[in-house]
Amino acid sequence: MQMKPYRIGTRGSPLALAQAHETRDRLIEAHGLAEDAFEIVVLSTKGDRVTDRSLSEIGGKGLFTLEIEEQLSDGRLDFAVHSSKDMATSLPDGLGIIAYLEREDPRDALIGRSAPRLLDLPANAIVGTSSLRRQALVRRLRPDITVIGFRGQVETRLRKLADGQADATLLAHAGLLRLGNTAVITELLDPESFPPAPGQGAICIEARLGDSRIADLLAPINHAPTFAALTCERAFLATLDGSCRTPIAGLARIDGDRMMFHGTVLTPDGSVSHEVRRQGHAASAAELGTSAGTEIRDAAGTAFFDSWI
Repeated sequence: MQMKPYRIGTRGSPLALAQAHETRDRLIEAHGLAEDAFEIVVLSTKGDRVTDRSLSEIGGKGLFTLEIEEQLSDGRLDFAVHSSKDMATSLPDGLGIIAYLEREDPRDALIGRSAPRLLDLPANAIVGTSSLRRQALVRRLRPDITVIGFRGQVETRLRKLADGQADATLLAHAGLLRLGNTAVITELLDPESFPPAPGQGAICIEARLGDSRIADLLAPINHAPTFAALTCERAFLATLDGSCRTPIAGLARIDGDRMMFHGTVLTPDGSVSHEVRRQGHAASAAELGTSAGTEIRDAAGTAFFDSWI
């Protein structure tokens, strides 16, 4: 019998805490446990502390998980809750993504100050975002727009927008839903023309591989269709490098036992892009994602990917 509380690692932003509490509450309901059976452990990561530079400049996605994964590896934490799109494609030895909660809406949301829609923003408008994918997609749709870096928590970005530093910014719809702050949204962007990041909208749970006690704890809250979709998207990402230097979009959808995948890579200025669409059996999610990534690599050629460096 579990005597000590299960220790859940998380970052300290309001969104990260909302995700950790959602995970805890689902486990309480699934197992009939008391709230004090869990302890939420808040850790500061380098990705949270350094906000004056882009992630590509300071080391990439792993900076949001390093300190947490160190405590997972040495047993100080039992499992950790993350935004899936923040996860590196290669995890530390002995750790893995064990479960996903059911995915929320993966679309990007525009918060417009000068106009409600991206296409209606004034000529030469300024859009604030530090995501290379969002930057490239904005430039593809509106080459006249100037994109500036906007990092920090959701509240920080909204404050910068309100202060007049930009005409609009972009945030994940899922995050705004979890924060109960959808009133700020002026447009939800069509994933066909503005495809989301791989993993966007999904909460993942990372734990030590081979720890059957934790695997059994998490199994009832794992959402199998989301697990399959994210397996495909992460395989696609891994095939195409998947660092924060790469403007990559990818979305897998599940319909029964079938999977439909749409992947896109762009040059940072949005002027050149390559897309792939694949369908297959959901049970072959990893193979589908890998083959989609390989198809894009072969079609784009080495020079295209060199332009990212």
